[in-house]
Amino acid sequence: MNRIVGFALMAAFFVLIDFYVWQAIKVVMRSASASAQRIIGFGFWGFTVFSIISIIAIFTYVPMSAPVKASFRTFLMAGIFIIYISKIFSVLILIIEDLIRLGKWVISYFQGNYAVQQVVTENIPVEAEKISRSVFLAKTALAIGGLHAGGMAWGILSGAHDYRVRNVTLRLKNLPKQFDGMKIAQLSDIHSGSFFNKTAVKGGVEMLMKEKPDMFFFTGDLVNNIAPEVKDYIDIFSKIKAPLGSFSTLGNHDYGDYTQWESPEKKTQNLKDLMNAHKTMGWDLLLDEHRAVKVDGESIGILGIQNWGAGGFSKHGDLAKAHQNTQDLPVKLLLSHDPSHWRGQVVSPKYNDIDVAFAGHTHGMQYGVELGSFKWSPVQLRYKEWAGLYEEGNQKLYVNRGFGYIGYPGRLGILPEITIFELKVG
Repeated sequence: MNRIVGFALMAAFFVLIDFYVWQAIKVVMRSASASAQRIIGFGFWGFTVFSIISIIAIFTYVPMSAPVKASFRTFLMAGIFIIYISKIFSVLILIIEDLIRLGKWVISYFQGNYAVQQVVTENIPVEAEKISRSVFLAKTALAIGGLHAGGMAWGILSGAHDYRVRNVTLRLKNLPKQFDGMKIAQLSDIHSGSFFNKTAVKGGVEMLMKEKPDMFFFTGDLVNNIAPEVKDYIDIFSKIKAPLGSFSTLGNHDYGDYTQWESPEKKTQNLKDLMNAHKTMGWDLLLDEHRAVKVDGESIGILGIQNWGAGGFSKHGDLAKAHQNTQDLPVKLLLSHDPSHWRGQVVSPKYNDIDVAFAGHTHGMQYGVELGSFKWSPVQLRYKEWAGLYEEGNQKLYVNRGFGYIGYPGRLGILPEITIFELKVG
C-alpha cells in the first residue's frame, strides 16, 4: 500500500513539473506549425509517461541484487533524475512570472476601478510588454534547465573519474617522533557496483600509489548492495599496498540492507563474502577493534568500528569495544564511516583521547561548488560535517568526499577524492 501511495505521489509530482514546463514550451513554439506543435507535445508528454512507467517497473520488477542489469538501471534512473532536476530549475524561473501576475492582480484588486481604467487606456503597450516578458522568462527558464542538464551530463562523462589528490597535514601533540612525517592515504565510498570505466578506476589507484603512503585507510561502502559487485575490481584495489598496513571498515551499504534477500542466511553469507573480499585485497577489516602500529619501539592506535550513523542509519558499531585497552597508546586514529558518529559519540569526555576520526559517507552529494576555501552542497542541510577537515578542541574529523558514486553516476563540482595525510608533531 505504501509503495502504491509513493508511486502515485511521484507520478503527480512529475505531471505537475511537466505541466509548468509545458507552458513555457508552448510560449516559445507559438510560431511553429500545428503539426510541429503536436509532434513536440507527443514527445514531451510521452517522456513523462515513459519516466513514470520506467520507475515503477524498475522498483517493482528489477531487483537491486541483479548485477547484470545494474548499469542499465543506473543510467536509466540517472537520465530521468537529471531531466527532472533540471526541470525544477526551469520551474523556479517560471514561478517569477506567476508572482508578477499575482502581484498585479493584488494591486488592481485594491486599487479598484481606477486600476481597471488605467489598464484599459494603456491596453496595447501593457499587453505588448506582457508578451515580451513571458517569452523572455520562458526562454530563460528553458535555457537554464538545459544548461543544468548539460552540466550534469558532463559530470558523468568527465567528473565521475576526475580523481583529485588532496594533501592534508595533521598536527598531533602526542605523536611519537618516530611517526613524524608519516603519510596515510584514505579512500572512502568506492561503491564498486556503480563503476562503468575500469581503466579510469585503475588510474585512480595508480595515482594513490604514486604518493607512496606508509599506511592506507578505507572508510566503508565497498559496494552498493551485494558482495559480487566488487569481484571485477579486486585485482585493482589489491594493488594498494602500504608498509605499515592497510586498514578498513564497513559502511552502511556493505550490510545488504537496501535490497531484498531470499532468506536471512543469504544476507549473512553476503556479508561474509564482502568481508572476505577485504581480506583478499590485503585489507585488515576492523570490526569494533583496534590495532597497535609500531615503529622503532613506539606505537599509535588504529581503531575501526562498524557503521554507526544518526538519522535512521544503522548503528552496528561498538566504539567502547574498539576503544578498550587503548589507554597506553598516545595517539588514536579512528575509522568510522559516517561523520555523524563523531558528534554522536566521539566528541565526548569518554573518548576525548581519540585524536582524529576518518569518515566518508556524504560524497559531498556528488553535487556542489568548491572554489578555494568556499564550498557548498545541498548535503550540508543534513550534515554539519560533510567534506574536509573539522576540529573541536583537540579532536579532529576528516570527511573524505568519496572515490566512487551512487545513484547519479557522475560528479558535478564535488570531485572524487584521494586524501594524503601527513602526520606531524604539534
